[in-house]
Amino acid sequence: MAFDRQMGQGVPVGAFACALICGMGEAWRVEMFEVDVIVPVYKPTEKLLALLDGLMQQTLTVQRIILINTEKQYFDKFIQGRDFQNRYKKVSVYHIKKEEFDHGGTRNYGASLSKAPYFVMMTDDAVPKDAQMVEHLMSHFENPRLGMAYARQLPDSACSVLERYARSFNYPQTSRIKSAENLKDMGIKAFFASNVCAAYRRDIFEELGGFTDHTIFNEDMIYARGLIDAGYLIAYEANARVEHSHNYSGLEQFHRYFDLGVSHAQYPQIFSGVATESEGARMVKTACPYLLRTGKPWLIIKLFWQSGCKYIGYFMGKRYKRLPINLVKAFSMHKEYWK
Repeated sequence: MAFDRQMGQGVPVGAFACALICGMGEAWRVEMFEVDVIVPVYKPTEKLLALLDGLMQQTLTVQRIILINTEKQYFDKFIQGRDFQNRYKKVSVYHIKKEEFDHGGTRNYGASLSKAPYFVMMTDDAVPKDAQMVEHLMSHFENPRLGMAYARQLPDSACSVLERYARSFNYPQTSRIKSAENLKDMGIKAFFASNVCAAYRRDIFEELGGFTDHTIFNEDMIYARGLIDAGYLIAYEANARVEHSHNYSGLEQFHRYFDLGVSHAQYPQIFSGVATESEGARMVKTACPYLLRTGKPWLIIKLFWQSGCKYIGYFMGKRYKRLPINLVKAFSMHKEYWK
């Protein structure tokens, strides 16, 4: 058996060559994807910088980072004295006015500014957990039928117990591929996906017309349903991880779920005929034993309170057309949508 003296004794040349070739093949596989990242921004915080730092360190190189910022004065104030342009050379910033923002339309605008065959949508408060996030997301796109892959959301250090459980419920540790065949057994979960961190194949995105414009909410799931209905696949990749969570109060949950109900009412072709409320009930049923096991039974009261706020908000939102417009605006989280 031959040995390479420069590598030291005991290293077979064949084994070393194989490792080198395999390593080069893996590196080629990783770098074969040209990826941009698109982030809508509003009133940026330090989390935006943590997001950008995380993207700059990815093992799969991000080509461009496109920020669609709402209201220039907030962004200018935030970056003052930070040497932002020199620190983040891959970042391009485009400003819009608040009345121009739209969950679907603004993201379509961001996608139009990118020429990359793949792009990742993120929110400005989602922080990559490690340097492999984009690589893990893109690992599924070797399948030409895969149109979308979304990441696992982990709670941040300030996250409440209930929100921490909700994250584990909606974003489990096991990855999976979803298709229209899963509608029967998974219901709404078959096209559950989130633009907090989701990757898209451009040719399929353009074939399907991108996101629906002028949506109050749920532009990601509306697109995801159209994706699987067209015969394509969605990947949930649990190894692509971002920190993202909110400690919403009961009233804030009411507003959020009111808008969720509005979205479901506006797109019955997307959300009718699939189980929706049952998912919320299932989470409550599984959360109660969890709180007992972890020695926090008093949080069951808060769980029921917040779940009640969610249900009432969703119930009212689905019936928003029967309500006076002033009441609709008062109940909605995204009040600018109704102007």
